[in-house]
Amino acid sequence: MGRNDQSRCSFGCRRDGSIIKTIVIWGCGGHGREVLHLCGQIGIEVAGFLDERPEFKGQIIDDIPVLGDLPDISSLQEQVKIVCAGVGDPFLKKRLVEKTRKFGFQLADTLVHPSVFISKRNHLGVGNVICEGTIITTNVVIDNFVIINRGVNISHDDRIEDYVTVAPGVQIGGNVTIQEGAYIGIGSSIREKTTIGSWSVIGGGSFVKEDVPKQTLYAGVPAAFKKSLP
Repeated sequence: MGRNDQSRCSFGCRRDGSIIKTIVIWGCGGHGREVLHLCGQIGIEVAGFLDERPEFKGQIIDDIPVLGDLPDISSLQEQVKIVCAGVGDPFLKKRLVEKTRKFGFQLADTLVHPSVFISKRNHLGVGNVICEGTIITTNVVIDNFVIINRGVNISHDDRIEDYVTVAPGVQIGGNVTIQEGAYIGIGSSIREKTTIGSWSVIGGGSFVKEDVPKQTLYAGVPAAFKKSLP
């Protein structure tokens, strides 16, 4: 498969470039709006935002309506796909994925900025958002509902598991595993051959030089244990 064909598949388009379905984005906050911006860059139509807070229903944000919660768009179930990676919080992201499946909506395909080269030696799951300026080298696995924000460097043989959020400017060395639901803070760096445990948080600007246990907060240079997380 050539570069252009693979890009179209990632964008949820047919081989001829035509869009299969309009998308709706969970979350109308900062990251949801950035997903809207990405969709504009790759030519995908967005019908609106979803938000569980009733006071947001009907508002117009960045020229796009907030449609409400999933029950409010039940009539669109066969016409739209849902982007669940419009929120950065991994716990909320997972809950919204489960809720979207429960209500019978289709999940959106992975969205990749056109500047990002995806090699045939890499594997992308579903529902991811990969923003501009990201570099992904070889034999990288990105599972499902992962956010890779702007300017991230992902080195060889890395694995990023479900629901992970990687903030802008993160540098990840080779042979790193980031387990389910971890949050990697802005501008942090992760040394090669390390593992970030599931549902852990790496503070912004940190340098991680050793394995991080699950459900812990590590921060600093070098990153050190700060507290356990629930």
